[in-house]
Formats: sequence, C-alpha cells, structure tokens
Amino acid sequence: MQASKVMRSPIRSLAIATFALAIGASSARADTFFIPWAGTPFGSSLDNGRTSLGFSVGGMGAGVFGGEFDFGFGPGFFGNEDVFGNNNVLTASGNVLLGIPVGGEHGIGIRPYIVAGVGLLHADIQGTARLASLSDTIWGWDAGGGVMLFFADHIGTRVDLRELRGVQDLEGGGLDLIGNRLHFWRASLGFVIR
Repeated sequence: MQASKVMRSPIRSLAIATFALAIGASSARADTFFIPWAGTPFGSSLDNGRTSLGFSVGGMGAGVFGGEFDFGFGPGFFGNEDVFGNNNVLTASGNVLLGIPVGGEHGIGIRPYIVAGVGLLHADIQGTARLASLSDTIWGWDAGGGVMLFFADHIGTRVDLRELRGVQDLEGGGLDLIGNRLHFWRASLGFVIR
C-alpha cells in the first residue's frame, strides 16, 4: 500500500477528532486557537537544526483541559542533499493539553501547559548514488510543554518544546545512515490567534 494512502485516513481521523474536541470545548466557553509556528529539530544523530514550519489548531475548555491538532513540515530534515537528495519529514498528531490560565482567559495573560498525543511521522528521501530512496509513514507519539503569552484578547505568542518519536521502524533503503527509528526534539515559536 502506498504511504500517501496509508497517511490520508489516519490524518483525517486525527484532524476530525481534534476538531470535535475543540468544538466541544467551544460550547463549554473555550479558548480556541490557531498557531502558525516555525521551529527547529534537534537532539538526534542527524544533521538537524534546519527550519521546520507548521501549525496547531485546537481549544482549551473553561478550565485546564483542551486538545490540539499539530502539523509540521521539515524540509531538508535529514541534512546534506548530496547524501540524502531532496528529503523531508511530515508530522501530524492529535494531542491533549493541560494548561493553567494565569490572569484569566481574556486579555493579557499567560498559560503554561503540557502536551502529549499520538500521530504519524512520514519520512521521504529521494536518494542519491550513495543512498536508496525511502518513503515511509509510521505511528508515533509526541510529548512536551511550553507557555502561551497573551498581549490582548485575541493575540499572543507560544514557545513550545516537544519530543517526537516513532514507535515503528522505518522501512526503506539507506537505513544504516539514519537508523530505523525516527526520533527528535522540536523547539518552536508561534503566533497565537484566539
């Protein structure tokens, strides 16, 4: 089965479940949010440190619990294009949030939080003379935390740190160079719209 077909249905399911959680939270007077972010992966044996881009969308209930759907794209994730060719990693996860709104849910405030969830990691390497091509989608999890800082009712910023780790082995060529398990940390800075 092709990776794109394997990936479509689970990502759609994750997005629908997260959207339903956010809508449910909205009816209970929630803080819904959309966060475009930029970040950098690090902490693996790969040539990390390249920019990743993505977004998170979700909501926090009238309390401390919430949910989000997080999507990330890391072009050139594996590093040197002479070795890996054109390469990237896509991540998609549905997460549960636990955060305390300090200063209330409106206006200036701060919300430290922890986050954890499950999702998919897709690795794509076009390959070169030194490395065979690889395109595989695996299940994984993410966990971490951060803080949202609000400057007004509807805008703020988010600083986020999370670990992303595959729970299955990647299958494809050239695994001696990257290892069978995909895992890394990601630090990101985002713009919060709520």
